Amino acid sequence: MNESQAIEALAALSHETRLRIVRHLVTRAEAGDSAGAIGEVVDAAPSKITFHVSALERAGLVSSERVSRQIVYRINFEQMGRVLNYVLTDCCANNATVMTCCGIKS
Repeated sequence: MNESQAIEALAALSHETRLRIVRHLVTRAEAGDSAGAIGEVVDAAPSKITFHVSALERAGLVSSERVSRQIVYRINFEQMGRVLNYVLTDCCANNATVMTCCGIKS
């Protein structure tokens, strides 16, 4: 992951509704969810969900797939891992104090 990809992903995550969407989609894992179902959980209209999911999708954090008449959104665990790894290893340089605070033994 390069710096511009990390910035785009972190920017996409830096919105309350988007963070709630990510939390929800993580719990749904491979099953994913539709905009309507996500909207019920995060208390937002499906049109707003579609707008926010688009930002997450551009950052590679979410993928979408048409299933019959619905679009199902899923979290991209690999990309989430890359973003977190970038923050820990590149930005924080595997600093022992940071790693300990994150519960990671060095």
